[in-house]
Amino acid sequence: MDLLVLVSITFIAAAVNGALGYGFSSITVPVALLFYTNRILNPALVLIELVINSYVLFINRASIPHIWKRVAPILIGLAIGVAIGSYILSLVHPAWVKFVTYFFLLPLILLQAAGIRKPIKAERAIAVPFGVGIGTLYSVTTISGPPLALLFNNQGYAKQDFRAALGVIRAAESSMTAIAYGIIGFYSAGSIEIIPYIVPSVLLGIPLGSYLIRWMDPETFRRICMAFDALVVAFGLSRVLVELNLASAFTTYSILSIVILLNAYLLYRFFRERPPP
Repeated sequence: MDLLVLVSITFIAAAVNGALGYGFSSITVPVALLFYTNRILNPALVLIELVINSYVLFINRASIPHIWKRVAPILIGLAIGVAIGSYILSLVHPAWVKFVTYFFLLPLILLQAAGIRKPIKAERAIAVPFGVGIGTLYSVTTISGPPLALLFNNQGYAKQDFRAALGVIRAAESSMTAIAYGIIGFYSAGSIEIIPYIVPSVLLGIPLGSYLIRWMDPETFRRICMAFDALVVAFGLSRVLVELNLASAFTTYSILSIVILLNAYLLYRFFRERPPP
C-alpha cells in the first residue's frame, strides 16, 4: 500500500513539475510523509531531484545569463542554509521534522493560491537571507518550490527567466544537499530501496506534464495544484499535531475545516475574476 501511494503521488508530482517547472517535492512530500519519515524519504528525493533539476536547468540554459546576477547572491545564502538544515535534520526527532514541514509549507501554498503580488524593491538586500532560509528549508524538507515561485513571480520574472532561475537555485540546492547528506551519513538502505519505485513515475510524468500544459491555461493549472497541495498539507498537519499531542482531535479537525473553506474561497475568487478564454 505504501509503495502504491508513493508511485501514484510521484507520478502526479512529476507531471506537475513537467508542466510548471517545479512542484515535485511540494506535492510528493506532504503525502509521502504519511507513510515514511524524512530520514528515509529525503535522501531518495534529493538524488532524484538532482537529476530533475539538472534537466530543467539544461533546457532553460539560454536564459541563465539574463538572471545570473539576480540569483547569484541567493546561492551564497543557500550554501549556509543547507549546512544548517542538514545538521538540524540529523538531530531532530522525525515527528517534529514532519510538523515543521507542514507548518511552514501551508502558509506558503495559501499565499501562492491567493495570487499575492507585491514586488520587493530591495531585492539584493534580501537575497542572502532568503537563500539561507531556502537552503535550511530544503535540506530539512526537500521543499523549496513554493517560496521560490512566490519570490520569482512576485518580482516579475518572464516565463523563461522564471524557469531558468528555478533551475539554477534548485540544481544548486539539490547538489549541495546531496553532498551534505553524504557527509553526515544520511543515506541508508531504506532510502535507496524506494528510488527504483519513483524513477519510472518521474520518467513518465515529466513528459506528460510538459505535453498537457500546452492545452491548458498555466495559471489555472497552477491554482488547482495549489488547492490540492493545501488540502494534503492541512491533513498532514492535523495528523502530526495529534501524534505530538500538541492539539486535541477537535482542534485539528477545526484547522482542516478552516483550510478547506479558505481553499474553496480562493478557488471561487480566482475563477470568478478570471477573464473568459
